[in-house]
Amino acid sequence: MTDTASDITRRLGREAEAVCRHYLSNGRKQGRYWIVGDARNTPGRSLYVRLTGPAHGPGAAGKWADAATGEHGDLLDLIASARHLQSLGETLDEARRFLSLPRPEPPRRARQSAPAGSPEAARRLFAMGRPISGTLAERYLHRRGLAALGDAPALRFHPHCYYWREGQPKEALPETWPALLAKVTDGHGNLTGIHRTWLDPATARKAPLDPPRKAMGNLLGHGVRIGAATDILAAGEGLESTLSLRMGLPDLPVIAALSANHLAALILPAGLRRLYIAADADEAGAMAADKLTERADAVGIETIRFAPLGDDFNEDLRKLGRDKLRVHLSQQLATADLSRLLFCDP
Repeated sequence: MTDTASDITRRLGREAEAVCRHYLSNGRKQGRYWIVGDARNTPGRSLYVRLTGPAHGPGAAGKWADAATGEHGDLLDLIASARHLQSLGETLDEARRFLSLPRPEPPRRARQSAPAGSPEAARRLFAMGRPISGTLAERYLHRRGLAALGDAPALRFHPHCYYWREGQPKEALPETWPALLAKVTDGHGNLTGIHRTWLDPATARKAPLDPPRKAMGNLLGHGVRIGAATDILAAGEGLESTLSLRMGLPDLPVIAALSANHLAALILPAGLRRLYIAADADEAGAMAADKLTERADAVGIETIRFAPLGDDFNEDLRKLGRDKLRVHLSQQLATADLSRLLFCDP
């Protein structure tokens, strides 16, 4: 029978100290933990691996956390980092070698790889991510003033996301960087694409890449949704700017179209009566807002424009703070929305 990743993780947990001595040889045992600098076996004391505990769940043997970066995971993650492995299959093969387990027979019909940049490739990548709580992605958002999002289901973290530089030869190996993943969905909740923001683990800022953000899949007309649209919705451009609206008005459903052009082409959901348009304060944003207003007017949807004080609403959030941003936004709300969006717990 083929061992699953969860089976192998439990087997590794039973041999947690031996795994650490083999893959994290620059560390040392201290009480119930193995201590080392990071998951790449750097000397130091930032990363703690639990050596004893239950087979699964909170406190399981093999669970680890890096106090310096906020990353955490299991022993499969450590093996992948220590050996610089690029896929789950390679990692499982390495773990089987360590555990002296036979390699499973290949399936009769190998799973076809998804075309690069396709919605299917986006779905597979997002499925590989983990909730942002306690990760570098959460630290990055905190630096942007976005500190109360919790495990937003549209956001995930990937510790080793591929990055191909512009003009890089196809045969060259990609770099890997931690990344914030944002799920792009249609009006029915189906994933159509994904937006990636690569992060620098040393600073919790965007990675020193050009560009540090890329999208894949079908984005036109869709977006990153936080909260379910009812009869009202706020539509913005960038992810952080749109999330800032949600910070100021937690009961207002929002969608980040991820660019001015995509904001202009947003598919308006059925049943929408009022649309708040939160474009950036530049020429592209103004043109996108005009186009979206024209399309909304044609189907009888009222539009109201949220105007930032700075270039966008994330700049406002970081300069003003959440409470003052809330006041600024409340002054632009329709009278009918005041009670439903303001007179509730912020």
